[in-house]
Amino acid sequence: MPAPTQAPPTHITPAATEPVAAPAAGFWRAFHTPHLVAGYPVTGQQVVFGLLLVFCLTPWASPPVALALGLVLAQTLGNPFLSQTKAATAKLLQYSVVGLGFGMNAHAAVQAGREGILFTVASIFGTLVLGYLAGRWLGLGRHVTHLISCGTAICGGSAIAAVGPVLHAKDEEMSVALGTVFVLNAIALFAFPPIGHALAMTQQQFGLWCAIAIHDTSSVVGAAKVYGDQALQVATTVKLARALWIIPVSIGTAMLFKQKGVKITIPYFIFGFIAAMLLNTYVPALHPLGPVLVNLAKIGLTLTLFFIGAGLSAKIVRSVGARPYVLGVLLWVVISSVSLCVILHTV
Repeated sequence: MPAPTQAPPTHITPAATEPVAAPAAGFWRAFHTPHLVAGYPVTGQQVVFGLLLVFCLTPWASPPVALALGLVLAQTLGNPFLSQTKAATAKLLQYSVVGLGFGMNAHAAVQAGREGILFTVASIFGTLVLGYLAGRWLGLGRHVTHLISCGTAICGGSAIAAVGPVLHAKDEEMSVALGTVFVLNAIALFAFPPIGHALAMTQQQFGLWCAIAIHDTSSVVGAAKVYGDQALQVATTVKLARALWIIPVSIGTAMLFKQKGVKITIPYFIFGFIAAMLLNTYVPALHPLGPVLVNLAKIGLTLTLFFIGAGLSAKIVRSVGARPYVLGVLLWVVISSVSLCVILHTV
């Protein structure tokens, strides 16, 4: 009996069994794959970052636009130079602030600072007390509560960076406080100018409100720059006078938390701003150079906000958790609304 014939075996190619990558995944992967350009490995992610950076150097890039571009980059492709931009942000902001001093008059600055001193003292101490009480109510740790309160009361990330070592705060506590403040800074930069126009605030009123109610110096100057030159001068002067409170608050923190042998951070760049302002006021020969330096300072500020946005990834936002945001928003809403009402009725 003849042997039964067997059906030929069915050959399955490896390609049929391997999962096919989604087109979207392949699209994003292509941006992170390095290619040799003039002998150097370059990724599409780095090219996009470079193009956005160049755009921020042009007159079409305002501070809110630069921040928005940085945020979009952080949420999509990511920042390929995260460590470098973090290191450059603080110095770039400081140099930009000093440059703005070459566009200001000392006499006008003294007047603006005199008008803002009472608001400054009352808002700082009021915010610190409210932050302590609200932090206890929310069950937050003392260090995180104090860091967020100082950031809201004085000058955002700069205050947190100065007070953190005094507290011997842990890295995660610093990250939570900085993440909270930076998110609210981004919101304020977009929200404040439309509110100011809707309420028909004067340049003086808006500059004063920015300096008191917005955390970080970069966002204060960015929002005021959009509103007008006079608002920019008032906001910068009052905010930097406010930033000097880092020193007494750091000393008070060391005493309150019973920390010994700590080093107090002094914001020396503020004295550079004062020196630039005095030179612009009393050395007429420097007047032709003033507009050039001020323009460079504004470009530096725009780049600063792009770097800040590019460092604010979704992972950082999620890692903060709900309660620190609740504390930050509560303090921010109170100081914004109270200072707005006082300014509208007194200035």
